[in-house]
Amino acid sequence: MHADEQRRLRKLNPTHALVETRGWYHSFRFPDGTEFEGAHPVELSESRYAEFPLPEDLTGRTLLDIGAWDGWFSFEAERHGAAVTAIDTVEVANFWTVHRKLDSRVAYRELDLFEVPGAGLGRFDYVLFLGVLYHTKHPLLALEIVCGLTREIAIVESYVIDSRNWEDHAGEIPSLEFYETDELGGQMDNWFGPTVGCLMALCRAAGFARVELLSTRDNRAALACYRRWEPEAEVPEQAQTKLNRVTNAMRGGINFRSSRDEYLTWWFEPAGETAREDVRLEVDGLGVGAFFLGKAPGGRWIVSSRMPPYLGAGWHEARMKVPGHGWSDPVRLAIDVEPHARELAITIVCDGTTWERNAIDLSRSPAFLSVWVTGLGENADEANVGLEVGGHALRVDYVSAPEADGVQVNGLWPETLGAGTYEVVVRHAGKASVAVTVNAVGA
Repeated sequence: MHADEQRRLRKLNPTHALVETRGWYHSFRFPDGTEFEGAHPVELSESRYAEFPLPEDLTGRTLLDIGAWDGWFSFEAERHGAAVTAIDTVEVANFWTVHRKLDSRVAYRELDLFEVPGAGLGRFDYVLFLGVLYHTKHPLLALEIVCGLTREIAIVESYVIDSRNWEDHAGEIPSLEFYETDELGGQMDNWFGPTVGCLMALCRAAGFARVELLSTRDNRAALACYRRWEPEAEVPEQAQTKLNRVTNAMRGGINFRSSRDEYLTWWFEPAGETAREDVRLEVDGLGVGAFFLGKAPGGRWIVSSRMPPYLGAGWHEARMKVPGHGWSDPVRLAIDVEPHARELAITIVCDGTTWERNAIDLSRSPAFLSVWVTGLGENADEANVGLEVGGHALRVDYVSAPEADGVQVNGLWPETLGAGTYEVVVRHAGKASVAVTVNAVGA
């Protein structure tokens, strides 16, 4: 299609003209027989809702409708039993008109999407995000917020540029159009037009475990975005997947910051042939997709993932499984947990290869020093424990779980330090141990 014709078609907005004429976006029919005619017929709203994989009975479940506008989907979810919260960037008078006619209990808040994480609304079993994404300047961040608000399923519906022929280029690199001014629908607040494949990829990248395409119609695509992996089939008892550690991909260790874009490295023992797409990863029961699977130096296997968004401060449990095996035992991760140390004391210092006490053999390269320390905080790790020899900082590459003699800390001996007697000190959370000595020989 010629670019000028494409621009002309993008700028058309017949729905906007109907809303201006009729005063309503959604149409409504009420039990007393009255009707409000909007740009979208009731039958269209009903067919859209019917394709959402939501339980028929939503009693006891919570639902958030983001960008509710006149509120048809909010009130329909309430009719099915849900406790509903509806938000929009402006207070829409039509919403209150319907609210009164239905004697509704839907909670209604005037909030921008990017204000929601700080608004104290909590999480919801289900989230509706219908016709909002392309209105946001930061679509991936918007979807991360939606993901963080969702416990089970989010329904994401958006304008797309290829609803009629998306399957023809489904294997291509995902892409989206950018609209600087009013190129889409003649509106200043329409920013992006993704392909169907890009919309699905954005939702996966935002943190949803799996994404299902529900429908494409009239330059729209609707997705079901799940926080959890598919239900497990009944299978005979299987051997557990062996998960060794889960560490911060950038800094190592078990500590993470909610203010940062954090990534996880999962260290596990291989169990036959495994494809990246078949690995199942969870943090606090919420699935997260893997984006890398391979061997690390030394022959160990790793899989990499993003951290699920908006988990909150505190301790969290991660587990994984590979095909033919059951879930691993969980390992713990700390988000926004400040380290606290008691009085630090070194109980053992030795060569990390020969285990000779109070000595290290520098004829071996590389040489490692191992110490056991008491008093370290619960979330001590490679990034917040310091190991010094003669005033030189060693690169700490391992901090164990607590053992009988304390926590094992391993550090790489600097090549610049030759034979001699050195003082060893451990630092953590603003505290330092009493120095002990080690004899370096064989240089």
